[in-house]
Amino acid sequence: MLPEHLDADVRTLWEYHDLRHEPRRSDVGIGLGSRDPGVAVHTAELFHAGRFPLVAFTGANAPTTVERFPRGEAVHYREIALERGVPDDVILVEPAARNTGENIAFTRRLLAGREIRSVTLVTRPYQQRRAYATAKQLWPGVDVVCASKAVSFEDHVTGEEDVERVVSMLVGETQRITRYAERGFAIPQPVPAGVERAFGRLAAAGFTQRLLPHR
Repeated sequence: MLPEHLDADVRTLWEYHDLRHEPRRSDVGIGLGSRDPGVAVHTAELFHAGRFPLVAFTGANAPTTVERFPRGEAVHYREIALERGVPDDVILVEPAARNTGENIAFTRRLLAGREIRSVTLVTRPYQQRRAYATAKQLWPGVDVVCASKAVSFEDHVTGEEDVERVVSMLVGETQRITRYAERGFAIPQPVPAGVERAFGRLAAAGFTQRLLPHR
Protein backbone atom coordinates (compact mmCIF):
# COMPACT_ATOMS: atom_id res chain seq x y z
CA MET A 1 0.00 0.00 0.00
CA LEU A 2 1.09 3.56 -0.72
CA PRO A 3 1.70 5.68 2.39
CA GLU A 4 -1.19 8.12 2.73
CA HIS A 5 1.03 11.19 2.93
CA LEU A 6 2.33 10.47 -0.58
CA ASP A 7 -1.08 10.24 -2.23
CA ALA A 8 -1.12 13.87 -3.35
CA ASP A 9 2.37 13.61 -4.87
CA VAL A 10 1.44 10.52 -6.86
CA ARG A 11 -1.70 12.26 -8.11
CA THR A 12 0.38 15.30 -9.11
CA LEU A 13 2.67 13.21 -11.30
CA TRP A 14 -0.20 11.14 -12.69
CA GLU A 15 -2.02 14.28 -13.81
CA TYR A 16 1.17 15.87 -15.17
CA HIS A 17 1.76 13.05 -17.61
CA ASP A 18 -1.84 13.03 -18.85
CA LEU A 19 -1.84 15.67 -21.60
CA ARG A 20 -5.63 15.70 -21.98
CA HIS A 21 -5.43 16.27 -25.71
CA GLU A 22 -8.70 17.00 -27.44
CA PRO A 23 -9.69 13.98 -29.57
CA ARG A 24 -9.44 14.49 -33.30
CA ARG A 25 -9.21 12.32 -36.39
CA SER A 26 -5.71 11.26 -37.44
CA ASP A 27 -4.23 9.43 -40.41
CA VAL A 28 -2.98 6.59 -38.19
CA GLY A 29 -3.25 5.36 -34.63
CA ILE A 30 0.06 4.11 -33.23
CA GLY A 31 -0.13 1.76 -30.25
CA LEU A 32 3.15 1.97 -28.33
CA GLY A 33 4.20 -1.42 -26.99
CA SER A 34 4.39 -2.02 -23.25
CA ARG A 35 3.31 -4.60 -20.69
CA ASP A 36 -0.19 -3.11 -20.67
CA PRO A 37 -2.68 -4.89 -22.99
CA GLY A 38 -5.06 -2.01 -22.36
CA VAL A 39 -3.12 0.02 -24.94
CA ALA A 40 -4.17 -2.41 -27.67
CA VAL A 41 -7.73 -2.54 -26.36
CA HIS A 42 -8.01 1.25 -26.39
CA THR A 43 -6.47 1.45 -29.86
CA ALA A 44 -9.20 -0.89 -31.10
CA GLU A 45 -11.85 1.22 -29.38
CA LEU A 46 -10.57 4.38 -31.02
CA PHE A 47 -10.47 2.70 -34.42
CA HIS A 48 -14.10 1.66 -34.09
CA ALA A 49 -14.96 5.19 -32.98
CA GLY A 50 -13.60 6.48 -36.30
CA ARG A 51 -10.55 8.23 -34.90
CA PHE A 52 -8.21 6.78 -37.54
CA PRO A 53 -8.47 4.41 -40.55
CA LEU A 54 -5.10 2.74 -40.06
CA VAL A 55 -3.44 1.12 -37.03
CA ALA A 56 0.25 0.50 -36.37
CA PHE A 57 1.50 -1.43 -33.36
CA THR A 58 5.16 -1.07 -32.41
CA GLY A 59 7.34 -2.92 -29.93
CA ALA A 60 9.66 -5.89 -29.51
CA ASN A 61 10.26 -6.91 -25.90
CA ALA A 62 11.72 -5.52 -22.71
CA PRO A 63 12.62 -7.55 -19.61
CA THR A 64 9.25 -6.55 -18.12
CA THR A 65 7.22 -7.73 -21.14
CA VAL A 66 8.86 -10.90 -22.41
CA GLU A 67 6.95 -13.19 -20.06
CA ARG A 68 3.58 -11.59 -20.77
CA PHE A 69 4.14 -11.12 -24.52
CA PRO A 70 6.72 -13.77 -25.52
CA ARG A 71 6.32 -13.17 -29.26
CA GLY A 72 6.72 -9.42 -28.93
CA GLU A 73 4.54 -6.56 -27.80
CA ALA A 74 3.37 -5.45 -31.25
CA VAL A 75 2.55 -9.00 -32.34
CA HIS A 76 0.37 -9.59 -29.29
CA TYR A 77 -1.23 -6.15 -29.60
CA ARG A 78 -2.25 -7.01 -33.17
CA GLU A 79 -3.93 -10.20 -31.94
CA ILE A 80 -5.79 -8.28 -29.24
CA ALA A 81 -7.04 -5.80 -31.83
CA LEU A 82 -8.13 -8.60 -34.16
CA GLU A 83 -10.09 -10.17 -31.32
CA ARG A 84 -11.89 -6.85 -30.95
CA GLY A 85 -12.90 -6.65 -34.57
CA VAL A 86 -10.21 -4.48 -36.13
CA PRO A 87 -9.74 -5.75 -39.72
CA ASP A 88 -6.40 -7.41 -40.40
CA ASP A 89 -5.84 -5.35 -43.54
CA VAL A 90 -5.70 -2.06 -41.63
CA ILE A 91 -3.13 -3.22 -39.05
CA LEU A 92 0.61 -2.78 -39.52
CA VAL A 93 3.18 -4.30 -37.15
CA GLU A 94 6.60 -2.89 -36.30
CA PRO A 95 8.22 -5.68 -34.22
CA ALA A 96 11.75 -4.40 -33.57
CA ALA A 97 11.55 -1.25 -31.38
CA ARG A 98 12.94 -1.57 -27.86
CA ASN A 99 12.38 1.95 -26.55
CA THR A 100 10.12 4.93 -27.25
CA GLY A 101 12.59 6.59 -29.60
CA GLU A 102 12.72 3.44 -31.71
CA ASN A 103 8.93 3.13 -31.51
CA ILE A 104 8.64 6.49 -33.24
CA ALA A 105 11.58 6.20 -35.64
CA PHE A 106 10.80 2.66 -36.79
CA THR A 107 7.09 3.34 -37.20
CA ARG A 108 7.84 6.46 -39.18
CA ARG A 109 9.99 4.33 -41.47
CA LEU A 110 7.24 1.70 -41.73
CA LEU A 111 4.79 4.39 -42.85
CA ALA A 112 7.20 6.15 -45.19
CA GLY A 113 5.28 5.15 -48.32
CA ARG A 114 2.04 6.68 -47.05
CA GLU A 115 0.94 10.28 -46.73
CA ILE A 116 0.93 10.72 -42.97
CA ARG A 117 0.21 14.21 -41.69
CA SER A 118 -1.30 13.38 -38.31
CA VAL A 119 -0.94 10.59 -35.76
CA THR A 120 -2.63 9.51 -32.56
CA LEU A 121 -0.19 7.95 -30.12
CA VAL A 122 -1.98 5.44 -27.89
CA THR A 123 -0.03 4.85 -24.70
CA ARG A 124 -0.23 4.03 -21.03
CA PRO A 125 -1.63 7.05 -19.15
CA TYR A 126 1.71 7.98 -17.61
CA GLN A 127 3.65 7.68 -20.89
CA GLN A 128 1.77 10.37 -22.81
CA ARG A 129 4.02 13.34 -22.18
CA ARG A 130 7.28 11.59 -22.99
CA ALA A 131 5.78 9.90 -26.07
CA TYR A 132 4.55 13.25 -27.32
CA ALA A 133 7.88 14.98 -26.71
CA THR A 134 9.74 12.15 -28.43
CA ALA A 135 7.48 12.17 -31.48
CA LYS A 136 7.78 15.94 -31.89
CA GLN A 137 11.57 15.61 -31.83
CA LEU A 138 11.89 12.62 -34.16
CA TRP A 139 8.96 13.23 -36.52
CA PRO A 140 8.84 17.00 -37.07
CA GLY A 141 5.99 18.34 -39.12
CA VAL A 142 3.46 15.68 -38.20
CA ASP A 143 0.50 16.64 -36.01
CA VAL A 144 0.58 14.55 -32.82
CA VAL A 145 -2.13 13.87 -30.28
CA CYS A 146 -1.94 11.38 -27.43
CA ALA A 147 -4.66 9.10 -26.14
CA SER A 148 -5.00 6.72 -23.21
CA LYS A 149 -7.88 5.04 -21.50
CA ALA A 150 -9.34 7.61 -19.11
CA VAL A 151 -8.55 6.09 -15.73
CA SER A 152 -7.44 7.25 -12.30
CA PHE A 153 -4.26 6.05 -10.64
CA GLU A 154 -6.35 4.06 -8.17
CA ASP A 155 -8.27 2.30 -10.93
CA HIS A 156 -5.11 1.65 -12.91
CA VAL A 157 -3.49 -0.25 -10.06
CA THR A 158 -6.66 -2.11 -9.07
CA GLY A 159 -5.97 -4.84 -11.62
CA GLU A 160 -2.65 -6.58 -12.17
CA GLU A 161 -0.41 -3.55 -11.77
CA ASP A 162 1.72 -3.27 -8.65
CA VAL A 163 1.47 0.07 -6.84
CA GLU A 164 5.18 0.36 -6.10
CA ARG A 165 6.08 -0.45 -9.68
CA VAL A 166 3.70 2.13 -11.14
CA VAL A 167 4.84 4.88 -8.75
CA SER A 168 8.44 4.09 -9.65
CA MET A 169 7.50 4.34 -13.32
CA LEU A 170 5.89 7.74 -12.69
CA VAL A 171 9.06 8.96 -10.99
CA GLY A 172 11.23 7.62 -13.81
CA GLU A 173 9.01 9.16 -16.48
CA THR A 174 9.23 12.54 -14.77
CA GLN A 175 13.01 12.43 -14.67
CA ARG A 176 13.15 11.48 -18.34
CA ILE A 177 11.17 14.54 -19.41
CA THR A 178 14.16 16.70 -18.52
CA ARG A 179 17.00 14.26 -19.14
CA TYR A 180 15.86 13.20 -22.59
CA ALA A 181 15.33 16.79 -23.70
CA GLU A 182 18.89 17.58 -22.55
CA ARG A 183 20.18 14.67 -24.61
CA GLY A 184 18.24 15.66 -27.71
CA PHE A 185 15.93 12.66 -27.60
CA ALA A 186 12.80 14.78 -27.08
CA ILE A 187 11.59 18.35 -27.18
CA PRO A 188 11.66 20.27 -23.89
CA GLN A 189 8.51 20.19 -21.76
CA PRO A 190 7.59 22.51 -18.87
CA VAL A 191 8.05 20.99 -15.42
CA PRO A 192 6.06 22.99 -12.86
CA ALA A 193 7.55 23.53 -9.43
CA GLY A 194 4.84 21.38 -7.84
CA VAL A 195 5.79 18.49 -10.10
CA GLU A 196 9.46 18.89 -9.20
CA ARG A 197 8.63 18.83 -5.50
CA ALA A 198 6.40 15.77 -5.84
CA PHE A 199 9.13 14.02 -7.83
CA GLY A 200 11.72 14.81 -5.16
CA ARG A 201 9.58 13.56 -2.29
CA LEU A 202 8.69 10.31 -4.04
CA ALA A 203 12.32 9.68 -5.00
CA ALA A 204 13.37 10.37 -1.39
CA ALA A 205 10.71 7.89 -0.25
CA GLY A 206 12.48 5.15 -2.19
CA PHE A 207 10.61 4.99 -5.51
CA THR A 208 13.85 5.00 -7.47
CA GLN A 209 13.81 1.72 -9.40
CA ARG A 210 13.23 3.46 -12.75
CA LEU A 211 15.57 6.42 -12.26
CA LEU A 212 18.39 6.89 -14.73
CA PRO A 213 21.89 6.75 -13.24
CA HIS A 214 23.66 10.00 -12.42
CA ARG A 215 25.65 11.44 -15.30
